[in-house]
Amino acid sequence: MSSTSPLPDDLSAPPLPTWIIVHPRENRKKCSVEPLRGRPDFHFANYHAKRPQFPPAGYIRLGLGGPLLTPADRDCGLLILDATWRLAERMEHTYSEYPVRSIPEWKTAYPRVSKTFDDPTPGLATIEAIFAAFIATNRDTTTLLDHYHWKQQFLTLNHNLLPQNYQL
Repeated sequence: MSSTSPLPDDLSAPPLPTWIIVHPRENRKKCSVEPLRGRPDFHFANYHAKRPQFPPAGYIRLGLGGPLLTPADRDCGLLILDATWRLAERMEHTYSEYPVRSIPEWKTAYPRVSKTFDDPTPGLATIEAIFAAFIATNRDTTTLLDHYHWKQQFLTLNHNLLPQNYQL
């Protein structure tokens, strides 16, 4: 099955690359965004509390509790903290100067299993959150989920949040 993505009217200025800051304890074998490494529209950096790397000006941080992302945020770069919820909370203070934006409540297809604590209800796999953010900001999602094992389940669960011209 192929999917098409709604493209913004003006593609003359592509958005800034999406920065993904990965906690060193994140399991790369289970990491949903690992297939995005090497793409020019994504920049990966390892998180080091004492030597953090920061995206340039013009970035907003995807997180809980901020105003919803809109197409007006398309020209901003997206900063993503990739870690378990517990570790991501520890990383947030390092990147607190970046304004937080949130996505509507999408449903995850990722089988979440935590033996130590409950994940937040609106929690998504990182690739799901990036996809939802791209939809909210009218960015191209054409190949974003190509390597995501739960792609069809995720799209089916959230069909009501997809643009009308999106094909499952």
